Amino acid sequence: MSERVLIDGFNRRVDYLRLSVTDRCDFRCVYCMAEDMQFLPRQRVLTLEEIFQVAQSFVTLGTRKIRLTGGEPLIRPGAVKLCEQIAALPGLRELCLTTNGSQLGKLAAPLFDAGVKRLNVSLDSLDADRFKQLTRTGDLAQVINGIDAARKAGFTRTKLNCVVMQGRNDHEINDLVRFAIDRELDISFIEEMPLGAISEHSRAESFFSSSQVRERIAERYTLIDSAESTQGPSRYWRLAEAPQIRLGFISPHSHNFCGTCNRVRMTVEGRLLLCLGNEHSVDLKAVLRAHPGQPERLEKAIIEAMRLKPYRHNFEVNDDVQVVRFMNMTGG
Repeated sequence: MSERVLIDGFNRRVDYLRLSVTDRCDFRCVYCMAEDMQFLPRQRVLTLEEIFQVAQSFVTLGTRKIRLTGGEPLIRPGAVKLCEQIAALPGLRELCLTTNGSQLGKLAAPLFDAGVKRLNVSLDSLDADRFKQLTRTGDLAQVINGIDAARKAGFTRTKLNCVVMQGRNDHEINDLVRFAIDRELDISFIEEMPLGAISEHSRAESFFSSSQVRERIAERYTLIDSAESTQGPSRYWRLAEAPQIRLGFISPHSHNFCGTCNRVRMTVEGRLLLCLGNEHSVDLKAVLRAHPGQPERLEKAIIEAMRLKPYRHNFEVNDDVQVVRFMNMTGG
């Protein structure tokens, strides 16, 4: 029997699913959500069993990489057990998880034992006061403790994700690179994305491009371009001074990465988002609940949804709200 694969309307193979397990978070990062958030009521979110069914159907259809996201996925009870179930799916090559790191101190070892292969940890500042300002509620020491716990548990190639904002944390770029080198972590620098209406700062004024980040890094290190890929949107570089780590750059504005897009996102509400920067979506929760125990119905809906996947997003560097949902609703 030939392998089942998902192909979109532009002949791109879709084999990477970012799967949200909650819209809730114990941080309130300024670029991700409003300070006073209204989260989804329980009846509107997928159960863990339904999330597993979605993962199972995607793997049946050729998905080889799944990343669990949120909100903060590790604050949902049962998240580690869900990881164990998904990691055991035949055909899945890699289960990854994106986290703010707050729960890793106690959950890094259970996650490693459950079969999670790699972690991404959000870290935008190494200054405790600034970290608290950017996250509104976060404790930097707790996150660093979690990063160290992950290494102790056996995780390798853990990656830091840093959203760079001019005038807020751009002066810390090389400090973050040094931190990554010292702990043998990869690191990706991300251009802020225009998701959800925020009043805390002007996105147009805070924009700091990937090219500017590389220029800042080149003041201290020697950058070497690399053709490496982890199936995501990062373009990777190496450092001559520390070749063991990778530097990634996620550039939705300045170096659009849509042409090779191989991924879709599933919100915890059951919306299959076909593009990060568009509202094209399909309600898979309705399919799950109308046809329980019929995975072929879910698979058919997923296959048909690929026709809706647009070629690209069209983010602009201004303060217009181009997509109304916040990142915590999008799913990492």
